[in-house]
Amino acid sequence: MEIKVLGPGCPKCKQTYEVVNKAVAAVGVDATVQKVTGMMDIAAHGVMGTPAVVIDGQVKCVGKVPGQAEVEAWLRG
Repeated sequence: MEIKVLGPGCPKCKQTYEVVNKAVAAVGVDATVQKVTGMMDIAAHGVMGTPAVVIDGQVKCVGKVPGQAEVEAWLRG
């Protein structure tokens, strides 16, 4: 599973990255979590607001910090 946290590095983006990593650990899935900070790379996902979370190419969240339970639900799919 490939997870991308999109954002320039603001506090909410960092918080989102932490929440996603905690959710991955809690669920125990085999996933790679990557920070994407370049504006061109972020825009390539069709995202205009940050933070955003993309799981296996599908945008799951834009413009807010998701809750850990919400991320865990996405991971369980």
